Order: sequence, then C-alpha cells, then structure tokens
Amino acid sequence: MNLKLVLIFACLLFIISCAERKIYMPNGKDLDGQLTPQEKTQTSEIKQKEEEEILSASKISEIIRKLQEEIGDIYFDYDKYDIRQGDIPILKKVASALQKYPKLRLIIEGHCDERGTNEYNFALGQKRANSAKNYLISLGISSSRIDIISYGEEKPVCSEQNETCWQKNRRAHFVFIEEGR
Repeated sequence: MNLKLVLIFACLLFIISCAERKIYMPNGKDLDGQLTPQEKTQTSEIKQKEEEEILSASKISEIIRKLQEEIGDIYFDYDKYDIRQGDIPILKKVASALQKYPKLRLIIEGHCDERGTNEYNFALGQKRANSAKNYLISLGISSSRIDIISYGEEKPVCSEQNETCWQKNRRAHFVFIEEGR
C-alpha cells in the first residue's frame, strides 16, 4: 500500500512539474520565450546600436584612410635614431589623432637604407621606431596603443643608390589601425 502511495505521489509530482508555467522576472522578462513590450524595445535598441556600429566601422575606415594620406613619415640621419626637430610637428599630429580617436591604435614601422648588414639595419630600424614611440608617449599617448616593428632595409621606398634615395628609406612610417585588430 505504501509503495502504491509513493508511486501515485511521484506521478502527480511529475505531471505537475510538466505543466506550462510562466515566470515573470522583476525586469519584465517572460521566461517562456515570448518577448515582453519592454524586451521588444530593448531588442530594437540593440539592433539600432548594431547598425550604428556598422556605420561607425565604415567611419573609422574613412578616418584611417584620411590619416594615412595626411600624416607622412619622419626621417632620420645616417646611422642615427634621434628625432629631428623638423619631424616634431608630424609626431604631434600623430598624437593629436590618437587623442581625438580613442578607437585607433598605431603601428610604427622602422626602416633603414641598404647600407649595413641585415642584422644591424634591423636593430637600427627597431631603435628608430622605438624613438618615435617614446616621443608619442611623452606627449601623453598610452604605450599600450602603440606597437613597433622593424623592417630594416627590407621595404625601401626608393631603390637607387644615392644619398637622396637613401634618405627616403631612413624613416619611421605610421600605420593606423582600429582597436582590436
């Protein structure tokens, strides 16, 4: 008899637990999968924000394109990595752009002319990029927003073998990218 009562009680509990119930949460959400009016509004707002982010991404791409056109390279003397006085306005422009657009990051590429060994030029390119980075940090830019890379003599902009051409290759080049990329 006790066994029958236990089985009947277990069956009743099972049937009751399978019944459809709606549970309302304090924030107005309905847990049965139906959207409440408040949730419909929130969903609409989320979609609107996603559309704005897409527009924002295309706007950021346009900003990056313009900055790449407007901001030139800085140049270095032979076998040097000191920032020249004439290049300070360019570095200030870079810093201003990074302050104005907090979603941007910067890669500074260090380059050298073809004279010297590959190892030496790689190290010198690193020092040149690092000099530019340190100057930007001194202007208030967070070091976490700046990466450096040295190409040494591997990516020349001029291939003639004369001083005018070599001067064009001794440079730091700025590449703006979107945060998170």
